[in-house]
Amino acid sequence: MYTIFNIRPVGFNIGNDAIHLGIRSFLEKALDSHVNLITIPAVSHYESHAKAGLTARTIFEINQFGDGVIVGGGNLFENGEISVSPQALPSLEPPLMIYSVSRGRIYNRRMELVDRTDVITDHVLKALSERADLSYLRDQATVDYLHSIGCTKTRLGGCPTIFLNQIKSQLPPLSPEMQNEVLISIRNPNLMNIPLGLQARVRDDLQRLIRLCQERFDKPVRLLCHDHRDIPFAASLGQIEYIYTSDIYYYLSLLANTFLNVSYRLHATLPTLSFGKPSVSIVYDERASSLFQTLGLEDFYVDINTSSDICEDVIQKSEALLSNNDLMSQLPEKWAKFQDISETAFGGFAQRVRDYQASCTY
Repeated sequence: MYTIFNIRPVGFNIGNDAIHLGIRSFLEKALDSHVNLITIPAVSHYESHAKAGLTARTIFEINQFGDGVIVGGGNLFENGEISVSPQALPSLEPPLMIYSVSRGRIYNRRMELVDRTDVITDHVLKALSERADLSYLRDQATVDYLHSIGCTKTRLGGCPTIFLNQIKSQLPPLSPEMQNEVLISIRNPNLMNIPLGLQARVRDDLQRLIRLCQERFDKPVRLLCHDHRDIPFAASLGQIEYIYTSDIYYYLSLLANTFLNVSYRLHATLPTLSFGKPSVSIVYDERASSLFQTLGLEDFYVDINTSSDICEDVIQKSEALLSNNDLMSQLPEKWAKFQDISETAFGGFAQRVRDYQASCTY
């Protein structure tokens, strides 16, 4: 038995739970034992208590009974979503792995990629990377940035949600009415870090996209909310049903049984594709575009910043996926290297965990 702390985002977005489920799957296979996986919020913004991140308080607790620490996954490095105490980090005793974390930029009014105002500082990023025993980052842009500031032991890791098909047998069955439909995974535009002019277009784009999906695919169309903050936006759109759940297994079952997923959410597209179902993502920042390029998914997304007709581009790509099975069938081969990378990462972490636990007297 091993006790592992997972420092991760635990806000309102169910996509974070999808990442966590993927991490748990790799970890349990690597340790081949029962794992007490303890979640510590990366920040305290969403919690009623102050325990969060890798601070002096949490590091003290981890040292008391933890056998290892995983930071990630998620976009913890780009938006101030992790609390770190650089002066306390050297006191962390169990092995530490950073896994599937990203640091992406956003577009400003000049349509230039710039850092977010709440991005993690290079000082903290270097301190965390230097302390980590293993560091496998989510996308190539993040790896390139860390290498540029001297964190050269970081490697490319990908995202564990592309392997969630491996737990498909654990998903609950759905009623027939909830299967074989078009699911549009939405994001409240107020939560999108894009120029205001583009933000104002999202509502009209979505309404047009709903109509086009109804006309072209002859399937029921529903909106899928990943965050309860999406619900006011979904409800304002009129006579279109929306779905919300905080149950990660039910959420994944919806994606596994869809006819087509169109998504403003990374962690709808990736699990859907892992289940062998078509999905086209609408991306708007480097976090998403870099990950799709890293995973070889150029045919599976439309960039809101460069597309002249987002809705038509989405429909064309969707029709291409539905009519050309080769695009989907090539994904397992493209992703095989990321399976190997993740198994190597968790295998190395597991060995360090075993060695650390064996070295402890108590």
